[in-house]
Amino acid sequence: MTTRILTGITTTGTPHLGNYAGAIRPAIVASRASDVDSFYFLADYHALIKCDDPARIQRSRLEIAATWLACGLDTDKATFYRQSDIPEIPELTWLLTCVSAKGLLNRAHAYKASVDKNLESGEDPDAGVTMGLYSYPVLMAADILMFNAHKVPVGRDQIQHVEMARDIGQRFNHLFGAGREFFTLPEAVIEEEVATLPGLDGRKMSKSYDNTIPLFGSAKQLKDAIARIVTDSRAPGEPKDPDNSHLFTLYQAFATPAQLAEFRAELLAGLAWGEAKQRLFQLLDSELGEARERYHALIERPSDLEDILLAGAAKARKIASPFLNELREAVGLRSFRTNVQVGGEAKKKAAKSARFVSFRDEDGSFRFRLLDADGEQLLLSRSFADGKAAGQVSKRLQGGDELDLRVEGDAFGIWLDDEQVATSPSFADDAARETAIQRLYAALAPQE
Repeated sequence: MTTRILTGITTTGTPHLGNYAGAIRPAIVASRASDVDSFYFLADYHALIKCDDPARIQRSRLEIAATWLACGLDTDKATFYRQSDIPEIPELTWLLTCVSAKGLLNRAHAYKASVDKNLESGEDPDAGVTMGLYSYPVLMAADILMFNAHKVPVGRDQIQHVEMARDIGQRFNHLFGAGREFFTLPEAVIEEEVATLPGLDGRKMSKSYDNTIPLFGSAKQLKDAIARIVTDSRAPGEPKDPDNSHLFTLYQAFATPAQLAEFRAELLAGLAWGEAKQRLFQLLDSELGEARERYHALIERPSDLEDILLAGAAKARKIASPFLNELREAVGLRSFRTNVQVGGEAKKKAAKSARFVSFRDEDGSFRFRLLDADGEQLLLSRSFADGKAAGQVSKRLQGGDELDLRVEGDAFGIWLDDEQVATSPSFADDAARETAIQRLYAALAPQE
């Protein structure tokens, strides 16, 4: 079974060496596994909670996108997109907000920390607290639940948010599922083995300490930063202590076992700190040199980055759009052509058979859906230039033409004349997909 993993990337700063070793490199390696379906998104809506500098957010989005691509993220295997390019996310956020208990959000760590800080200062408890900060966990839940992620890699400070996503998803399933589990309940994956690199002063590498090593600055900038790493006062020729040297810790994060053993032996033999820093520079420059060139090439072609991210958004929306339509139906935001409750008697006018529903898309094109007798979507057509063309295809599907049905991962498509004309929603597993295929055949079977 394929495991879907989802990771959000905050867009409020410039990636540094610690980000690369601790998050970017291991995530890209993990995305190459054959049994993993990886979703990586630039969490730019989240960034608005922390940052009100538009130029900083825009620059950070550009730099982070270029960084992940330069470091080897394969967008043919992984889905890479901007959160703000998926309009279904804020709509799902509202649906989830309407089932989220205020008491649950009151317990969110970030909100409680802000309240506690205000109380300590003698301020109003909610001074400076925006609704963005307060409802942040619901937006994060929407990010995760929209794509039914099985696993969400997070640091310990984010475990609570994944648990809240589970609570919110479970509540929605209970209220509107009618026996169906719309949302997969996600599992937080704690990144215990993630490398935490020391910065120039030995503390954790962090922009807040101003002790970072640039990831894709020039070779000179990298060398200058390494030269500022704090070391002890042992002179050349005196044995150094590798286990208490953060320069050695940095080297260890990028060296092969053979390189590390050699470097340790040289330090114990009295290698000068200046020469040790030169060795670290050579090691990092060797690993990052080609990626640095790719990064700067991407930065200079922002329109190429835009195309890549929009393609990733289109890929993500193929899942999000039909799924949101199902959720809208579930909560009662339905077309009047489907089941309707009349007055206080709550009489239902039940559809007796499957039906095709035609509609006009926002771009002016025409599409249709095939809904089964219960109003659940089985197919969504591709876009057609006019309603007549869409109608002709739906008539052929109703007319008993032999189906050319092709399974495509966790979904399936319908083809006519060697052209794909409609696709199904995505399903949680093979069994759910096969059940839907049988429902499709039943829906299109000639009526007695």
